[in-house]
Amino acid sequence: MKPAVAPHSLTLQVSDLGRRPYDAVWQAMRAFTDERDAETQDQLWLVEHPPVFTQGQAGKPEHLLLPGDIPVVQTDRGGQVTYHGPGQLVAYPLLDLRRLGMGVRDLVTALEETLVGLLASYGVEAYPRPDAPGVYIAGDKVASLGLRVRRGCSFHGLALNVAMDLEPFRRINPCGYQGLQMTQLADQLTRAPDMAEVKDRLVGHFVQKIGYSCTMPGPPR
Repeated sequence: MKPAVAPHSLTLQVSDLGRRPYDAVWQAMRAFTDERDAETQDQLWLVEHPPVFTQGQAGKPEHLLLPGDIPVVQTDRGGQVTYHGPGQLVAYPLLDLRRLGMGVRDLVTALEETLVGLLASYGVEAYPRPDAPGVYIAGDKVASLGLRVRRGCSFHGLALNVAMDLEPFRRINPCGYQGLQMTQLADQLTRAPDMAEVKDRLVGHFVQKIGYSCTMPGPPR
């Protein structure tokens, strides 16, 4: 899979947003997607969110078991309910898929392969499942995917459990699967992974998979 664009267009702007509320970043993604044009460079936003459950367009209320004091946001991505919280790396690829010559399935595959490659760099064997998007380690889910495409451009993205409190996942049926067990990168290693290093490795694998020629810092948001 090679992007159908000239090399000078293959620059990815990468923004590390730190910790931001889900609603604010979601609205910023929507605005960016609505306002971009054929010359707008693709961007990748990296962020951690305060605790929040997000319910996708296909989400069913019965999969919210006991949210308690954690807010629930009905969002416009695909998929069912998931949890975001500190210690989880969320990456939002804001890409012009038509310009890249990619379909939605191509992007899903690229994101899954990015995650598999990232985890392999830590010596962790992971894999995607054809029946359930995301990435798994020995049957337990370590990363979730949820995308939206509008006007040929993608937003929303992936969530990788790095070193976080997994308890809130027990308050839901993650991604709509009863009894699905969640895991995280920290549980596979003898020392806690450094989040900055995980971000760098994710960007490196993503750039390689999509075929960008270089990256540059994105504008502050």
